Amino acid sequence: MNFVQVETTVPLTLEISQITLPPTAFSPTSRIPKDTIRTSLRASTTDSVLAAVYSLGTGGILLSNFLVELGASPVVFGMLSSIPMLVNLVQPLGAYLSERCTSRFQYSLRTHGIGRLLWLVLVISIAGVSWGVVNTHQLVILTLLIVLFSNLLGGLGTASWLSWIAIIVPRQLRGRYFGIRNSAASLTNLVCVPMAGLAVSHWYGGTLQGYGVILLVGIVFGIMGLGCQYFQVDMNPRSENTYYGKLPQTSEIQLEVAKDESSEVAQSIHPPQNQLANSLWKNSNFLRFLLYFSFWTLAVSLSGPFFNLYMLDRLDLDVSYVTIYNSLQAGATLLMLILWGKLADKIGNRPILICIGILVAATPLLWLGIGVNHLDIWLWLPLLHILSGGTWAAIDLCSNNIQLAIAPNKNQSIYFAIAAAVAGASGALGTTIGSFIIQFAQFGGLLGLFALSSLFRLAALVPLLFVKEPER
Repeated sequence: MNFVQVETTVPLTLEISQITLPPTAFSPTSRIPKDTIRTSLRASTTDSVLAAVYSLGTGGILLSNFLVELGASPVVFGMLSSIPMLVNLVQPLGAYLSERCTSRFQYSLRTHGIGRLLWLVLVISIAGVSWGVVNTHQLVILTLLIVLFSNLLGGLGTASWLSWIAIIVPRQLRGRYFGIRNSAASLTNLVCVPMAGLAVSHWYGGTLQGYGVILLVGIVFGIMGLGCQYFQVDMNPRSENTYYGKLPQTSEIQLEVAKDESSEVAQSIHPPQNQLANSLWKNSNFLRFLLYFSFWTLAVSLSGPFFNLYMLDRLDLDVSYVTIYNSLQAGATLLMLILWGKLADKIGNRPILICIGILVAATPLLWLGIGVNHLDIWLWLPLLHILSGGTWAAIDLCSNNIQLAIAPNKNQSIYFAIAAAVAGASGALGTTIGSFIIQFAQFGGLLGLFALSSLFRLAALVPLLFVKEPER
């Protein structure tokens, strides 16, 4: 029995039993040496940790607090949350472009690398506010533009990255590995989010300058995370990610034969566009998953972006309190991810999505009684975030795993891109609807929106009952 030990920032050991898969047609994993897979998994885990630090400044509670300090309206918060989902519409285009490149790594650098560097413009603009060059209204607009273009570039590269990582990670170990990978990122959030919140709220130059410093540090870590992808085994999409590794010293004739075989493989597995469209429409199981995924994303997006706004604006809590709540949520995610990963490998992802989905659907109702008193601030809000961390760990992990299982091996990135585009459009629609509902008091404002979101979440679980998980 062979074992592969994955080193992460947490003392966790991933035991990969029988890592060489049974030989199947165009199965790249069966051709990748185990040492190469081990190195790739370590690099991907390190990438997730550094990317978590990058996400601290470019999203989440710190960016929300930054806009609150600038006096942004709820519509701006709705746009801030809908943009990352709406730009997923470009994922099919990104998948199309990525399948015509020769390196997953180089394509990732061109998309995610430029997208992360764009945030340097916001760092410079924050400094411009201190110098009187830029006003707060212009800074809000600039922030939305950077969020738009950064996520647009990220959307072009997401499907390619997911297809890349799906090839590297053996199918029978996806639950455990992604559980460990996400746990490492959650541990990073657990440690760094409260530290960043305290740094922003107590920065001697003000919260705006403090956010600018945190953002600059996050950008540096984000670029370092992309550098970790260099150590992952690269794939050539033109040959359907077939791995050839480092070829030994061979004659020119042997190299020509390898190239010819590679081109024949690429021609045989890249069908015409109409044939690909027909295969999509005939894949009824994938279409049922799309129906569930789109409805679920819409229902979650109705209220999801506005919980932080409710605490920062309506409850008027200090950002340091909210970052502590978020760190508790990250801690719960850290503790539960390993459990959910092992359980998903044993019983499947669909049963977990259904059972935990019911609990997630009821969670917005628990916010209805939250007010500004010591009991709610010191007990109920922390408990709510711990509950959210544990349940969303299961939803995120199992949603990713079931999508990897349902999508066929051929043209995986196209399937991933279509799923992301459909969910992105529905998520952006949900966030937009939610932001307008908040404006009208007769609909109950934020609390009415929370109740409406809970009903929609329950209804969104119905299509999942008809989705079949392969090999289960």
